[in-house]
Amino acid sequence: MSFYELLVFIHIFSAILGMGPGFFMIFTVSHASTMTELRHAYAIRNRLHIFVMIGGTLLLITGLWMGILNNYLFRQGWYSLSLILFLIALAFGPLLLSPRSKPIKKLLKEHSGEEIPETYVTLSKKLFFVEKLENVIFLIIIALMILKPF
Repeated sequence: MSFYELLVFIHIFSAILGMGPGFFMIFTVSHASTMTELRHAYAIRNRLHIFVMIGGTLLLITGLWMGILNNYLFRQGWYSLSLILFLIALAFGPLLLSPRSKPIKKLLKEHSGEEIPETYVTLSKKLFFVEKLENVIFLIIIALMILKPF
């Protein structure tokens, strides 16, 4: 196995182990019916997010490294577009996701009682919309990586 093939292997595994859990983060919390369940679901979600962050970092590093080893990749439309979309999705974290998740974290910490407040429903819809948009971006990237259409 060449070094480049090892990078491809790590890249693919990173996509599976890193991006895979990201597609289920909304599902993890969407079926909670009490605040105890919701808090537990968010604890699980936070653990899954660690895999997403590690996988995403490895994806970026191995993808760029493959591009450095094979400069022609930077002239391929599918590669450049994938990289741009990945960087846009990466920017979602601090720019869009964090501001929408902070009020939810505060609510989970401060709310007493077992009934999930309507405020959470409103806040979670805003957060989940952005997460769904990010998932669409990741699906487009995966399609570009597989199909290499241009």
